[in-house]
Amino acid sequence: MNVRDSEVIAGLLQATSYELTTDSAKADVVILNTCSVRQHAEEKVWSEIGKYKKFMVHGSKFMDKNKKLRTKNYEPRTIKPIIGVVGCMAQNYKDEIFKRSPEVDFVVGTTDIEKIPQIINKLVETKSMFERKIWETEGDVRPEEIYHTGYYEDKNHAHVVISEGCSNFCSYCVVPYVRGPLRNRDYKEILQEIEEAISKGVSEITLLGQNVNSYKSGACGSGQEVDFIKLLKMVDALEGLKEFGFVTSHPKDTSVDLFKAMADCKKLKKALHLPVQSGSDKILKLMNRGYTRKYYLDLADNYRKIVKAGSLSTDIIVGFPTETKEDFKDTYDLLKRVGFNSAFIFKYSSRPHTKALELVDDVPQKEKEERHHQILELQRKISKGKK
Repeated sequence: MNVRDSEVIAGLLQATSYELTTDSAKADVVILNTCSVRQHAEEKVWSEIGKYKKFMVHGSKFMDKNKKLRTKNYEPRTIKPIIGVVGCMAQNYKDEIFKRSPEVDFVVGTTDIEKIPQIINKLVETKSMFERKIWETEGDVRPEEIYHTGYYEDKNHAHVVISEGCSNFCSYCVVPYVRGPLRNRDYKEILQEIEEAISKGVSEITLLGQNVNSYKSGACGSGQEVDFIKLLKMVDALEGLKEFGFVTSHPKDTSVDLFKAMADCKKLKKALHLPVQSGSDKILKLMNRGYTRKYYLDLADNYRKIVKAGSLSTDIIVGFPTETKEDFKDTYDLLKRVGFNSAFIFKYSSRPHTKALELVDDVPQKEKEERHHQILELQRKISKGKK
């Protein structure tokens, strides 16, 4: 999601007289598009801000992570860089960002990124911190036009958002608090964006959502609601598109019907990312995942049977509060049984606002690291055997 948000920001700025530059040492506007899902990701942002604290630069330019922009009417001048923080950390920490990093000039929440060009232009015009503040969210829905700027970092591949936010409230996850409740884009706007991308030479698409399986849009011509499976079939029928995929699926909303659609859609990649998080029923309940170990194993078995030669990947969290050695063994054994093609494995870290914050983080760090190592080594062997 952050990759696409960064593209959206770049596209908006390109439409208002900014252009990309490859020279970060000369960028005078720095925007950090942030993530709050893991503590490590946040720590990297604080460190990155520090790099620009005393950074003297030339010209009027914009930099977004590894992407940089500058004004087309560039005139050399020496200034302190304008620093902005956007994304999940902006929504999560708000004024705390200014207290911890006084060098930051503006903070913009997840649903207000369309305001960024206006903010930067005013800062450049006044050459001062005209409003050093949080730009508060005025609504839950982003303006639809921000997804139609036409900018994609990869000329052959495009990420297309089908839904924003999440309403699952998994106990460890900060997403509902920083990105808001689930909001589905109109299927007609999604198809239009894909067609626009195809017209620019894009041949591969990835549909994005925190939980794509729960997607629903308004009635189509037949008067029926468009759910995720119908959307997949519509995308599959688009002329000029060679291949497409999607992330991420939630097990509780995943069905055999989805697997059948994956098998039938000719252009759809036979790849499913299905985060299990834990193999222990006790931990899954504490995580508020909404399914059991058996339910997940049945899903995996059905996927293998229906989507021939389809790849299956997952996410796993080790060291969740109260996780015993027996709970960990359940996860380890599930990994062996399913035989994932790949897995993203994380050590639990508490996140602000989440329900899990009320639990005692009682698994010692050393034990988390050992469990993390064991799962990593097992998955490396499994992945190697599938190559």
